[in-house]
Amino acid sequence: MNRLAAEPSPYLRQHSEQPVDWYPWGKEAFIAAAELHRPVFISIGYSSCHWCHVMAHESFEDIATASFLNEHFVSVKVDREEHPDVDTLYMEAAMALAGTGGWPLSVFTTPDGRPFFAGTYFPKEGKYGSPAFLDVLRTIADAWEEKEVDLLDGAKKVTAALIQRMSTLSDDTTLSDFVGNEGFNVLVQARTELSHVYDPTYGGFGSAPKFPRPSLLELVLYLGRLGDQGAFTLASTTLDGMASGGIYDHLGGGFARYSTDRMWLVPHFEKMLYDQAGLIRAYLHGWMLSGRTEWLQVVEETIEYVLRRLRHPSGGVCSSEDADSEGKEGSFYLWDANEFFDILGSRRAPVAAEWYGVTAQGNFPGETGKNILFRPKIGDLIRPAEIEEDRQVLFEHREKRPHPTLDDKVITEWNAMFIAALAEAAAATGRQDWAYAAVEIAEFLLCENRREDGRWMRSWQKRAPRAISSSPSWVDDSVVSDGSLRDRNRVSPRLACAGDYAWLVEAFTRLYELTGQSRFLREAEVIAKDLLVLFKDPEDGLLAMNGNDSERLIVRPKERFDGAVPAANSVASVSLQRLGALLGDDRMVNEGQALIEPLISYMRQEPTAFAHALLGVELVRQGIREIVVTGNRPDLVSVVHRHWLPTAVLAWGERSSSVLWEGRQDGYGYVCTKGTCKEPVSTPEDLLSQLD
Repeated sequence: MNRLAAEPSPYLRQHSEQPVDWYPWGKEAFIAAAELHRPVFISIGYSSCHWCHVMAHESFEDIATASFLNEHFVSVKVDREEHPDVDTLYMEAAMALAGTGGWPLSVFTTPDGRPFFAGTYFPKEGKYGSPAFLDVLRTIADAWEEKEVDLLDGAKKVTAALIQRMSTLSDDTTLSDFVGNEGFNVLVQARTELSHVYDPTYGGFGSAPKFPRPSLLELVLYLGRLGDQGAFTLASTTLDGMASGGIYDHLGGGFARYSTDRMWLVPHFEKMLYDQAGLIRAYLHGWMLSGRTEWLQVVEETIEYVLRRLRHPSGGVCSSEDADSEGKEGSFYLWDANEFFDILGSRRAPVAAEWYGVTAQGNFPGETGKNILFRPKIGDLIRPAEIEEDRQVLFEHREKRPHPTLDDKVITEWNAMFIAALAEAAAATGRQDWAYAAVEIAEFLLCENRREDGRWMRSWQKRAPRAISSSPSWVDDSVVSDGSLRDRNRVSPRLACAGDYAWLVEAFTRLYELTGQSRFLREAEVIAKDLLVLFKDPEDGLLAMNGNDSERLIVRPKERFDGAVPAANSVASVSLQRLGALLGDDRMVNEGQALIEPLISYMRQEPTAFAHALLGVELVRQGIREIVVTGNRPDLVSVVHRHWLPTAVLAWGERSSSVLWEGRQDGYGYVCTKGTCKEPVSTPEDLLSQLD
């Protein structure tokens, strides 16, 4: 057994029985490397990563490979979900060194953490154009022995390159000039670039493998809302294609992380909370624009999946569900035609098989006769009554199978993303059960993921069930010495990053707009102020990923580009502007706007990489529409809730000290933009007219 047995991360504990002498991320590993004068091997992955499991079984459980690692390297295992800053830093290194990245991420560094070689999955035997992992290890060990000076020089150059990659391009363009002269043009440029890589048959952007990109969908939906029917088509074809494909779980709801093919048919089956949160919003906004009930069905089923399967008994939401079960990828989700017909019977099965694309030969590559359920008729998702009965039978039968493993870390950022999506969905549909769930998850985070001194932590993790020493390796005594961690056995001592804080601002702001309870607005304000104090870099004005109270890495990483999860700077730009508008605080609005200016040069070059940030630009360009509903007027509130108003905020319920409430008479709706207000209205029809 190595040092990982008492770690809070399930991913690290999965490696605790391996013969590799693993260290968790921390000073201890690098001190040992310096004392032994060895290079450091850093392996970064996450619990539901299929290829991480493959490399673990092939190499890290292999005695010969483990022995060589133990003799020549200091090995460090990192859960990327616990340490997004470490992951981002070394992913940038991999891109600089190898021109590619992914997980598992394999990085070799000097004893002080400077990288000199990187790759991703290395097979046990050479294949896929990659050398055998043991050959890689031997080559690096020999080079360290014979050409250490060259490796150190290379590491120095890579570190300099990382500093350059993390720096911000200088640009003299002011935000006002950019918004006034270019802002909307950049948005249109992004739409044009997406149309060039759009798949008109199945939707999505780019070739296989295809990833859901909620921020790109939100961008084209937004343009569709402005009247661009072509942009709406980009979104609608993609929403239909994904929900019809095997990437969507047609029995239990929820989306797999990505599809290996153009048709969205064959996924890697892991389900990530952040994908569910982002796609709930995309389908919700699509439904709010179009009224397409099949998209609302996807919203309902995805939320049901998260609350049924990912909800932790203690109250938060788990981070992911594995791709593998019973030692095989997708085993839980695949159907043999004979089993399918046996369950439903000869009368009902043929119709259901046609609906779900089940055939005797199957459609899962590499396993004849195994079927991924999908909808062959793209976009035809509303099930007839008999198909719905069959779905229930199939679902209940599947529930008896061994389930994929849950990674039960409750990650602050991803929970906040889900709270924001759930709050919007509850408001738009009037689902009180969703509203209660959103509030309950938020209360859990406030209680468990925040220290008593107010510092937010990255995640909550129930203690591993095995016996541990009185001072386990994952307890940071400098953190808990003042008693600020209420439960040493459950709170992971990883400090929250900028993304956690940015999404918390968004989540609590959305909860205020859902409930009208001013306590959520106050929480958002406190978090926003801490976000700026802890993470804002005075040199370039952007947010760094790790706080100024966090451990120092060789380079302080920053997220600029929106990926599967929007970058912290993009999220903060939008959330701070919206919060500032609700508070009537121009300084907060200005802080949100200020995060855009350092990104202008990048937006011009690659606008599709800033899809979420471009909404922040639109808030500046159009001005935030401030809607205030005073007194007990649920009819007026529901008018606002039912419409997707991406450049608007809603104040209602408990009065606050915000200037938005000054001089407002009870019983009316008020709509103001850029300091100009329309006439107060008292009927839903008049308010709707002003909103349109």
